[in-house]
Amino acid sequence: MKIKAALYNADHMEYGLVTIPFPIPRDQYDDTIKMLEALDIGDPLARDCTVEEIVGSVPSLKCLEGRKINVDELDYLVKRLDSFSDGELAQFQGMAVKMGLSDMTDLINLTFCCQEATVITDFSDLEQVGRDHYMNLHGSCASMEELEQLDGMETALLLISENEGVITPYGVVYDNGMQLSQAYHGRNFPAYLYEDSLMVITLNPIHTDANDSESLWLYFPTSELQIERMLYRDGMESEDFARLEVQGDNLPAAVKMACNLEQESVFDLNAMCAAISKLTQADCLKLDAAESFAKPKSAAEIRRLAENLEPFDFVPNVHTPEEYGRYMIQDSGHFDYDSNLDEFYDYGKYGRRCMERKQGMFTEQGYISYQGTLTLEELMREDPAEQYQREQEESMGMGGLT
Repeated sequence: MKIKAALYNADHMEYGLVTIPFPIPRDQYDDTIKMLEALDIGDPLARDCTVEEIVGSVPSLKCLEGRKINVDELDYLVKRLDSFSDGELAQFQGMAVKMGLSDMTDLINLTFCCQEATVITDFSDLEQVGRDHYMNLHGSCASMEELEQLDGMETALLLISENEGVITPYGVVYDNGMQLSQAYHGRNFPAYLYEDSLMVITLNPIHTDANDSESLWLYFPTSELQIERMLYRDGMESEDFARLEVQGDNLPAAVKMACNLEQESVFDLNAMCAAISKLTQADCLKLDAAESFAKPKSAAEIRRLAENLEPFDFVPNVHTPEEYGRYMIQDSGHFDYDSNLDEFYDYGKYGRRCMERKQGMFTEQGYISYQGTLTLEELMREDPAEQYQREQEESMGMGGLT
């Protein structure tokens, strides 16, 4: 699902319009915010963007035209709607019209409860209407046995005869006693995983009763700017005032063992996830081996490893000197292997000799060695190019003093 919203600053219409796609693509978030800031709008919390027009596959959102919205609220709302089936979208749009909703908080909360309503868009199949209505009444949970015994047509006819439906552009709506959810209160967004993420974390204020606070949910990797804006929405001065908890992750196994992730900075964790997300599956296996070899102690060091895997020689699924020697002679491409001479090769001896020269080690993932010019400590401490530039500058500075 994609919609586009034309937004402007109602206090400075001379600044013009900017058209934003929703959901905002992850890699376009920073540029989107910059475009809004150029119009002096796009505050992290305030509703300061006036909607000129909304176009797309959710026509009920035209109720926002002429109103002020918050860009992150609209982004979250459209992400929620993007996961909806056609039936759920009809439920959302029908109930939005029936209830006369146009406030962003109400519209977001409607996404969490509209599935309780019944919206009939096609009266030609009352059997299916009855089944859908039964599912709506039972929280979309019903056994196959229940559905087989259900008289869908009778259920549909009872619904129509005993309840007064409201005709909307999206179907005839029966609310079934639905009450508007209160999942969203205007600051932190309720948990919702829209895209695949390597890590899901929550931040909870340290000096606030857990029962009185709402968790801030973050999904990595994301834009660093988005993290800053979500902290602002939460009212935190910084992440130092919060307790971090990892709610889920898809990280390589060695990453989770290298350090206590819950003691790390959210920005370091996000940068680490951003680096890992660019790796192929084969590179992730190599990273696991590199971590066993280099023993990083922080998310920042893991990130440096992920960004600088090239100096590592890695042979997957090799765990003995003989297997390593066999790989080097037969498969590495360094030799013209002759199978007729196989019985004369001492694979174990050659493997041990290579290991002594390269000073590598066997890991669960395979054999790995490091052939870089920097020490491992230097490699993991900072970006090699940045380090070289700094050392050159320091060298020039020392020369100027003598």
